Amino acid sequence: MILVSKGDLDKMSILFDRYHVRIYNFLLKMSRDREASQDITQEVFYKAIKYRTSYKKGKFSAWIYTIARNIFVDHYQSTKNKDQRLDEVYYKTEDQQVDSVEIQETNEQLFKALNQLSKSDKELVVMNRYQGIKYQEIAEITGSTTGAVKTKVHRAIHKLKDYYLQNI
Repeated sequence: MILVSKGDLDKMSILFDRYHVRIYNFLLKMSRDREASQDITQEVFYKAIKYRTSYKKGKFSAWIYTIARNIFVDHYQSTKNKDQRLDEVYYKTEDQQVDSVEIQETNEQLFKALNQLSKSDKELVVMNRYQGIKYQEIAEITGSTTGAVKTKVHRAIHKLKDYYLQNI
């Protein structure tokens, strides 16, 4: 990214290849909307190029996830301003064969429980458990400390478990 920030835009293709699926999956888990996730992913990399000079030596993944997070929030704030709430957005179902009805029901219950979490708790769970982002990186992304992130993730997981058990 340092080379990109200095004007070598060809190197951005390497970063795109390495991170676009991760960013897309993060956004998909947050929104459950494939089209919006694709659009936002494109916008993330557009903004990464546009604001490349703002990149300072540091962890690229934290920088790119911060951009993704901010664009996601902006996107759903504009949706909210149109009197639509995030939980009322039509979620498209995936066209995958499910091995069993039980697995599908479990996933639906888990997703319902995930949607009951606050936006910040949901974001932490998705980043840590679904994306596998380490606490230290999440702390950089959210502007918090590693210890605070660990505590918040732990509490969010317990809330998720309680919500899940209520839905069974």
